[in-house]
Amino acid sequence: MIYDYLIIGGGIVGASTAWQLKQRHPDKTVLLIEKESVYAKHQTGHNSGVIHAGVYYAPGSLKAKFCKEGVQATIKFCDENGIKYDQCGKLLVATNALEHERMLALYERCHTNGISVELLDQQQLNEREPDIVGVGGMLVHDTGIVDYQQVTTAMAKCFEQLGGKTRLNTEVVGLRETADCVTVDTLSLGQSEQFQARFLITCSGLMADRTTRMLGIETDFQIIPFRGEYYQLGPEHNQIVKHLIYPIPDPDLPFLGVHLTRMIDGSVTVGPNAVQGWKREGYGAINVSGKDIWDMVTFAGFWKVLKSNLRVGLNETWNSWWKPGYLKTVQKYCPKLKLSDLQPYPAGIRAQAVMKDGSLVHDFLFAESSRSLHVCNAPSPAATSAIPIGGYICDKLEAKQSK
Repeated sequence: MIYDYLIIGGGIVGASTAWQLKQRHPDKTVLLIEKESVYAKHQTGHNSGVIHAGVYYAPGSLKAKFCKEGVQATIKFCDENGIKYDQCGKLLVATNALEHERMLALYERCHTNGISVELLDQQQLNEREPDIVGVGGMLVHDTGIVDYQQVTTAMAKCFEQLGGKTRLNTEVVGLRETADCVTVDTLSLGQSEQFQARFLITCSGLMADRTTRMLGIETDFQIIPFRGEYYQLGPEHNQIVKHLIYPIPDPDLPFLGVHLTRMIDGSVTVGPNAVQGWKREGYGAINVSGKDIWDMVTFAGFWKVLKSNLRVGLNETWNSWWKPGYLKTVQKYCPKLKLSDLQPYPAGIRAQAVMKDGSLVHDFLFAESSRSLHVCNAPSPAATSAIPIGGYICDKLEAKQSK
């Protein structure tokens, strides 16, 4: 059998794309394959679970557009599928004059992007959050929390109900393209299997560069993993904050800083930091992969990005190794917390696309061949924006096939 479309990757972007593609083309055969035994095992299932409002993104950018659309689309999907969420709001806290200045710039950006925000002075901040300190804050009303693994699994179920086919435990080990189709070689529970499709879409996240290389597509980027380490507060601190508490980010860095996040299960997490990862799927305490390290150190962009961010990288690494340093980043706005309050919690890995010149890719990045379209970078907040991103991928696919 030759499928009309085959999608690699059962994270939220892949599931969203498959679901929407089947909605648009009910008469076409669509197959979604995922190497893990469950959906959303990697980036989607290892993030903070935040439904972002789009505070940080340049007006007019795809990120700003998709995030604003994504908030409403995500909530609508959750309502329709009985998935629990909570629009608890996000409070960005400025702890000094420089951060206050940056916060005011974010406030103006929010107004430009049509995001509902409220500035708080020091007294108002203390009234809203008695355990948080700062010179001021900005309350983002539309921010919420959800379990994105539940959302992804529900999307895959919706896809199946429309007649879409899914295959878990199916790892792609080879790709070949001819004038008529793409052949996908896989391993499924130790058994070799082969699938064919008239068109291939890859949403493979941490492996995005490797899937393009399998088809011999020349690109000038590589995925560099950044490890985000979290802690969890004990149950006695489940009510320590009413909102999500974020620091004011450095606009020169792609990471938002260590924050306090109310999770949908009622717990509160602290994190993430951003340290160099040495294994693309390394979520444990010790994570090293010779293959992943070799790919990084033989890529010129890795050394350039390392050099340009050396001070920040060393500081993040030090705080990773030295728990009191990590705690200090949180005590800046929540001095009540003690070292014993930081309990173990699973880490996440961010797939950061880096160009050969060492520049970080902050927006969407695609690669393609005659019969394939590859999502090479779907930047945060891709989980929030997954439904509009999936629609955009379908649009690109239809435009490509109409040529």
